[in-house]
Amino acid sequence: MKSLNEVRMYLTDKATEDADFRARLLSDPKGTVEEDLGVSIPANLSIEVHEDGGAAAHLVLPPDSRLSEADLQMVSGGRQITWEEYYELTGPQWD
Repeated sequence: MKSLNEVRMYLTDKATEDADFRARLLSDPKGTVEEDLGVSIPANLSIEVHEDGGAAAHLVLPPDSRLSEADLQMVSGGRQITWEEYYELTGPQWD
């Protein structure tokens, strides 16, 4: 399984090179990711895709402080995590 960072990079690269994929990713992020990667994303996990531009810049913040110190160490220590691990660590905020 690819790490969350690898998936993000793959999707960004593909959206940069493929205008049709980019349009689908912007209009239906979750469905497009599920179809392209052949994965099932939990129903209560949403995916949002935004474009940076001249009038907008997006900053993605890490999950809030509900993560334990051990969880923060695992994520910040350079370990690559999977979608499932990310959801497991941050899932309660999506419920």
